Amino acid sequence: MIPHDRPVTRAWVLHPDLTGEDRRHAPEYALEEAVSLALALPDLQVLGQGVVNLRKAVPATLFGSGKIEEIKAEISDQNVELVLVDGSVTPVQQRNLEKKWGVKLLDRTGLILEIFSDRARTREGVLQVEMAALAYQRTRLVRAWTHLERQRGGLGFVGGPGETQIEADRRAIDEQLVRLRRQLDRVVRTRELHRAARAKVPFPIVALVGYTNAGKSTLFNRLTGAEVFVKDMLFATLDPTMRRVRLPNNGPEVILSDTVGFISDLPTQLVAAFRATLEEVLEADLILHVRDISHPESQEQKADVEDILNDLGLPDSVPVLEVWNKIDRLDEETRNALLNKADREEVFAISAVTGQGLDPLLQAIETGLEEDHLTEVLNLGFEEGRRRAWLFEQGVVTEDAQGDEGYRMVVRWTAKQAARFRGL
Repeated sequence: MIPHDRPVTRAWVLHPDLTGEDRRHAPEYALEEAVSLALALPDLQVLGQGVVNLRKAVPATLFGSGKIEEIKAEISDQNVELVLVDGSVTPVQQRNLEKKWGVKLLDRTGLILEIFSDRARTREGVLQVEMAALAYQRTRLVRAWTHLERQRGGLGFVGGPGETQIEADRRAIDEQLVRLRRQLDRVVRTRELHRAARAKVPFPIVALVGYTNAGKSTLFNRLTGAEVFVKDMLFATLDPTMRRVRLPNNGPEVILSDTVGFISDLPTQLVAAFRATLEEVLEADLILHVRDISHPESQEQKADVEDILNDLGLPDSVPVLEVWNKIDRLDEETRNALLNKADREEVFAISAVTGQGLDPLLQAIETGLEEDHLTEVLNLGFEEGRRRAWLFEQGVVTEDAQGDEGYRMVVRWTAKQAARFRGL
């Protein structure tokens, strides 16, 4: 194929700041994140941005008439083709604003769906994104959506076929959803088989979680020697990546899992869309919560991640180590103060780029996994050969003696291994 340049979409980013609304993030940082989301899309150029202060949302148009005209003048001067609104926009508001401004409009959910569609690589990820996008589009004007027409890697919201006659054929969409759900069921069954096979491997799972762009993939690459895609952009990693790695000084082998970055106001459709990644988190024996400590809203990002982990139902029994990453971005005085604070609070200040602070973290991982082990005595009958073999496969047997009625076995295992054994 002859390479050709794809057209660049000229975009404008707006963050609506509603008076009196309880927001965790300051509007200027919310806008900065929205711009970063926009820049995560290929072939998109952000020509302008701004925070729009609103006393209340106008039901038909979100913004007041004066602000609409002001924005129209700005985007017309720049020949803007796409307006990104960092918030929820109803179908009616979207339709009315598109008519008034003469451009395409995407809200936060549509933008993130577009990014995820562009980045998803696994079969399950692709199917989940398509389902989430169909559910989102079902209530909206569709742009040749019935046939899932695409002119670029994303969903067609950006740089796609453009506005066409409304073809809100919900029956067609529902049929498509049923078809995708069947495909997804087959993929999920396959993944469950893979998970069952992994359960037989006697290695604990250590999962990296954190706000998007916190440096998880950089840390993953440094610890494993892998080459997971790393870029200073939001949602650089979408699909789960797992590698086996031995901890230093002849330590135990573990499975390290890199996951999708969390984000504030994550669309509910997308929590389901990446259940594969999120399930890996729930399966973990230990979690590393990686934070970008150099970010002005690192504390707020931490709260967002903790909220999502709670929503997922992360068991209290799973130990979590907090990792303050990107200390190399701080000036010397701030970095020294933060290192002292990290010691007091029993967290780990590191730089995944330079390797600073990794040795204490690795030691803590080993200690955390050891502390998670329990010793139990099991009595198995001669007919339970399969369960006995599983214990040896897991490497948890410390004593094994044969008696008249079966085997007396002493095992040292994790609570998760104990639960798996009882489910055999």
